Amino acid sequence: MDSLSYKTISVNAEAAQKEWFVIDATNEVLGRLASQVAKILRGKNKPSYTPHANCGDFVIVINADKVKLTGDKLTDKVYTRYTGFPGGQRFATPADFLSKKPTFVVENAVRGMLPKNRLGDAIFKNLKVYAGAEHPHAAQAPKEIKLNEIK
Repeated sequence: MDSLSYKTISVNAEAAQKEWFVIDATNEVLGRLASQVAKILRGKNKPSYTPHANCGDFVIVINADKVKLTGDKLTDKVYTRYTGFPGGQRFATPADFLSKKPTFVVENAVRGMLPKNRLGDAIFKNLKVYAGAEHPHAAQAPKEIKLNEIK
């Protein structure tokens, strides 16, 4: 045999076959939801996964305000930020964010599971999170998937 009958396929961002998925976050545990969403965004559930390319799918998360946190994380977990001024360190709990800006909790959890570089920033733009059951992406004909069906 003169040549190989198989070749390793390396997909680039332009050649990637991207799909749209909808995930309902109602009564889902935050960390488990975020890890599955990050896996789909990254493209790790596809046979054509390429680590250095944005070859994952688009994910729409609805009902982000109905996500669950196990144990006492709703009141004990702390998000810290700094205003830039002396004495400007601010603290907030997931309960605070779920009442004011419920999408932040899911976005922050997923962002923490993506690469911390330009690729991670590009992949994060493929995530759309909505507090309610409505989303404006009906034209993309997204497929609804359950978290326990993801491999």
